[in-house]
This record gives sequence, C-alpha cells and structure tokens, in this order.
Amino acid sequence: MKIVVIGGTGLIGTKLVKDLRDKGHDVVAASPKSGVNTITGEGLADALAGAQVVVDVANSPSFEDKAALEFFETSGRNLLAAEKKAGAGHHVALSVVGTDRLPDSGYFRAKLAQEKLIKASGIPYTILRATQFYEFLGAVADSNTVGQTARVSPAAMQPVVSDDVAVALADIALAAPVNGMVELAGPQRLPLAEFVRRVLRAKKDKREVVIDEGARYFGARINDQSLTPGDRPRIGQTRFEDWLARSVSNS
Repeated sequence: MKIVVIGGTGLIGTKLVKDLRDKGHDVVAASPKSGVNTITGEGLADALAGAQVVVDVANSPSFEDKAALEFFETSGRNLLAAEKKAGAGHHVALSVVGTDRLPDSGYFRAKLAQEKLIKASGIPYTILRATQFYEFLGAVADSNTVGQTARVSPAAMQPVVSDDVAVALADIALAAPVNGMVELAGPQRLPLAEFVRRVLRAKKDKREVVIDEGARYFGARINDQSLTPGDRPRIGQTRFEDWLARSVSNS
C-alpha cells in the first residue's frame, strides 16, 4: 500500500514512516525538506500519485494565532484538493484532545478549523485526537515561567508519549476510515502542575512550580475536562515514569 505522510520528517512523522515501512508499505515522507510543500502546493501532485492513504501530521511553524490559522487552513485546503485529484481513499489527521473545548486558544481554534475542512471534504477520514505529549511538558513550564517560578494549572491531564501516538496512527492508517474521531491518552491522569514538577525535578531544574488556578495553557484557561479524553479512549502503553527515567538517562 502506498501511504504518504505529510510532515514525515518531524517528531511523529519520522516514527510513523519507520513503523509503516517496517510493516512493508511504500511510504513517502513528505515535507518541505523532501520537496513537498502543502502551503505552496509544490510537489504535492507527484507525492500523492497512486496513494491510497494520506496521513497529515504537519504542524504550524508558529503558534501565533493568525499564523497558525493561516497554516492549517491553507495546508488543509491544498492537501485535501490534491488528495481528491489523486483519488486517495483515506485521510488521517493528527489533532488534539480538547480542540473543541478551548476557544480562547488561537492554536486550538486553528486545529478546529483544520478538522472542519476534513469533515467537509467528502474524503473518507479518521481524526486522531491525542493528549499532550510527554516531550512537550517542559515547554508548558517554560511558557508559564517568570524568573525562577513556573505558575501552572492544577487541571487534570493525561499525557502520552510520541512513540504511542505514532503506533496509533499506523494502526489507523492501515484500518478502514471511521469518518469520525479517535481519542488517545496516556495511562496516567494527574494534575498538570504535578507532571511539570516531576519533569523539572528529574532534570534538576531549580525552578519552583506554583499551583495557580488562573494559569493559562497556551493562552486558554483550563479545567479538569479541557485536556482529558472522553469515554473509552485508546490508552498508550508507556508510563510517564518510565519515559522520564529514559529521557533523563539519554540527556
């Protein structure tokens, strides 16, 4: 089967491409680095020729509200139009748990716009909404740090490792479209502030984590339902402590 992975050279894309190739599939790792640009349209037609499945894991290079919206809308329109011409039978996209619950966040509004384009395209699709990645918990601390204090929300979170996201996407790409959402979360649910505190402690980062109910999560106020999955999500296999120990030993 020919599968095109848009964003195939990024964090998730690299893992996904390897997994699918190991399973014996013809996989194109498409990105501007490989001459495929969903913003300009460069290389899209050639990359998608003969593809049965397209997996979009590309991310906006900017988290600024307007830039993110322009990226996901332009990229989405160009990609979906090219898929229609190529006759692709399954569009798979990576999105975020909570996309429809955080309208205060420009990034989440942009992801919701991307999802709406997919649903309206007429192409059979599956959208995987994943929770925050373990790898990005340090960025949560950074975005809420002033001096030596990181003010972080106590809202519940159930993050997942990027490896498990790639595994879920591979399974979805090789299955029939569900024309709906699949949610993925990690095996543990804790307050966001506690996850951040454990990351900083493991890395011997001396910043103090202060619980702040009003702390923003990339521009949005959150509660226990904002970033946690609904009923019966797919659960990743990697426990947070195992990932943390491995990442510290490899750093």
